[in-house]
Amino acid sequence: MTTREALRQEGEAIRARLFGQDASAPERGDSAPGFRQLMSEAVYGGIWGRAGLALPDRMICTLAALVAVQRLPQLRRYVAAALNIGLEPRTIQEILVQVGIYAGFSASEEAIEVAGAVFAERGISVPPEAARDDSLGTLSGRGRELLQELHGDRGTQGYASPDNPVTGALYPVAIQYGYGEIWFRPGLDRRQRVLCAVAGFTALRLESQVKKFGQSALNVGLSRAEVIEAVIQTAPFSGFAPALNALAVLSDALR
Repeated sequence: MTTREALRQEGEAIRARLFGQDASAPERGDSAPGFRQLMSEAVYGGIWGRAGLALPDRMICTLAALVAVQRLPQLRRYVAAALNIGLEPRTIQEILVQVGIYAGFSASEEAIEVAGAVFAERGISVPPEAARDDSLGTLSGRGRELLQELHGDRGTQGYASPDNPVTGALYPVAIQYGYGEIWFRPGLDRRQRVLCAVAGFTALRLESQVKKFGQSALNVGLSRAEVIEAVIQTAPFSGFAPALNALAVLSDALR
C-alpha cells in the first residue's frame, strides 16, 4: 500500500519535472502550515502521479480547466510548466483557443495574453499562419461531417436538434466555427481536442456535455481509462466536486 511519505516524495519529483529550478521556490499557499506537503501528496503525487494518462495529456487537461475557470496566475505558472515538459507553444495556444468554444472567447483572450507573456519571457515567438478563408458553406459541411464522426446520432439530439427553432438560431454558428473551423486548426490533433473538451466541460460543471464528449472520446482513440483520468486531472484546479459529478455521469455512459 502506498504511504503518504511515498506520495509526498513522488509529488516533489513531479514538481521538479514540471517547474524545474522553480520547484523549490515558495508558492502562494506555503505560508499555511502543512499546505505544501498537502499539495505534494494529494495533487502532485496523488493526481499527477496516477497511471492511465500521459504527462503531456494531463497538462492539456490542466490548462483547459484553468482557462475554463479563469485561474490566470496559476495558468501562467502551468504554461511555463507545459513548455518545460515539451509542449509546443502553438499546442498551448490551441488549448486556450479550444476552450473558448465552451467558456467564451473572452476567456481565450485573457488566457492567450497570459501565455504570450510567458513566451516573451523565454524569447519564444509563434510564427503567423496564412489567413484561413474557407467559405461558410465549407465550414458548415466540414463541421457537420465531424459532428457525425464524433457523436453519431447523439450529434442531433437536445440543443443540437436541427428541428429546434430556438437553439437553431445559434447552433449553426457553433457547427461552422466550433466544429468546422477550430477543430481543424493546426497545433492539436483530434484526440487532444477531445481531452480539452472533456476537461473544459468538467471544469464548467456541464455534465451533459461531459457525457456526450466522454462517449465520443472513444471514437477518436481514447480509452475508457484515459477519459476517466482526464476528468480526475481537473479536480485540483476546478474542484473535486465537479470532477466527481462528471465521473458519476460517465459511470453510466462508459459502461
